[in-house]
Amino acid sequence: MFKKKSLWLAFVLTFVFILSACSGNSNKEATSPKPANEGTETATEQPATEQPAAAEEGIDTSKEVKLKMIFVGPKPVDYDTVFAEINKKLKEKINATIEGEFLDWSDWAQKYPLKLAANEEFDLIYSANWAGYNDQALKGGFLELTEEMLSKYMPETWEIMPKSSWDQAKVDGKLYMVPQNSGESVEKLVLYREDLRVKYNLPAIDSPEAYANYLKAVSENEKGIVPFTPETGDWKLHNLDRILLKQQSEWNMLDFDLPIGFKLTDETGKIFNVYETEEFKQLLYYYKDLADHNAWSKNVLNNKNDHQQDFKEGKTASITHNMGTLGSLKAAMERENSPYKAALADITPAKKKSQAVATQNGTSVHATSKNPERALMFINLMQNDKELHNLMMYGIDGVNYEADGDDKLKSTDKTANYTGFSNWSFNSPLNRTDAAFPEEASAMSKAWEATVYHYPLETFVFDNSKVKTEVANVSNVMLRYAIPLEYGAIKDVDKGLEDLQKKIKAAGIDKIIAKVQSQVDAFLAARK
Repeated sequence: MFKKKSLWLAFVLTFVFILSACSGNSNKEATSPKPANEGTETATEQPATEQPAAAEEGIDTSKEVKLKMIFVGPKPVDYDTVFAEINKKLKEKINATIEGEFLDWSDWAQKYPLKLAANEEFDLIYSANWAGYNDQALKGGFLELTEEMLSKYMPETWEIMPKSSWDQAKVDGKLYMVPQNSGESVEKLVLYREDLRVKYNLPAIDSPEAYANYLKAVSENEKGIVPFTPETGDWKLHNLDRILLKQQSEWNMLDFDLPIGFKLTDETGKIFNVYETEEFKQLLYYYKDLADHNAWSKNVLNNKNDHQQDFKEGKTASITHNMGTLGSLKAAMERENSPYKAALADITPAKKKSQAVATQNGTSVHATSKNPERALMFINLMQNDKELHNLMMYGIDGVNYEADGDDKLKSTDKTANYTGFSNWSFNSPLNRTDAAFPEEASAMSKAWEATVYHYPLETFVFDNSKVKTEVANVSNVMLRYAIPLEYGAIKDVDKGLEDLQKKIKAAGIDKIIAKVQSQVDAFLAARK
């Protein structure tokens, strides 16, 4: 008996030693993850018999962690019930729970940077190239994510995420985001009222000219309907610009907060000021003509309406967005037996199509998070655990959606109670597609996928750290001088454009372009 006890004691001591060795590097600074048992005042001990599975991999999850994530978009109606289910599963798997805070579309652009600048207490935040990811990373708002952290705390994501996606998410050689793991198109479409097009015997809406004719016809004949309503907060180089400048001219923009672009087919990567191009000048005439024909509300610059809801209710005759959003809206209207017949229009059909870079959607860890290791484990589960992924992306099966096989879903009368916010950062191969997604959208999407154009600067990331003042100044000029021009609010287009060009130059656009060009040249040289 004494011999057996001695052997048992030796086994226990050996096991304790192994556990101690696994956590031996837990005192590193911010570049390495903090111990899982630090940084929560609400931590509670968990019995060893209930230790989550992560502990088997040498990760200490013995103390409960409460995570907080900032999303953009409105808080879903069924948030409480869905997140309660998510938290049950998280508690079992990593001994953590998640609380969401939502920045509504009407004011997210103002509140988002303030959340980071104020160093508020939260752990995770939705991040994206269109939400200032590069800028916020360089300002220190996000935690740098090392290979050691990623391979340890999110091994599945680290293994299956394409290397190109990790590379695209790097800023100045460092990683601050876990990008989505699913490709998507960034091209913009128009959703319009097909019943109105037929009513007025208009030709197919397949060009900028045909779209303008449609808007004018609605304005002249449907006095209670606004022909076009832009997305709230969609100002600098907005969605219609992206169709009529980016797509029509086969350009791309390095940053939609700056008026700089390049031609997709230009192997030399020549950067130019969009506001100095003939294409932009002609677009202003196009916009002025539409404004004079009342194609949008006179109050367009102050409008805070939900453009999608306005379209559903028949208050507006057209909106712009990406295919997924508009296709889903069309499907919802058909499911709800809407009296309005919606249709999708690609008004740049013959132009080259490009795919979103990985940073189109992603998740970043707040630089001051007290629980970065558990935050990464959370992201890993959301992208790779099918049960949790379904909950986060679609809500409760049988309530917010009905599973249709392994990769499709059917909507329910409560689908709308869990949509519209930025859970897209967790896009992954586990995504389901709506079985009722419009056939025309699916066909268009497949056609685009087959002709995606890959260009030399597809993975280039601009480091604006040396021109931050100029970037801020240019941004202010865009809001003050460019936006009124683009909505036809300036009577003399030529004079307005001249003023804009002078103000942009004074703000430092040439210095920014020079800095971008030098980085582009170095990037292209390194590829040879």
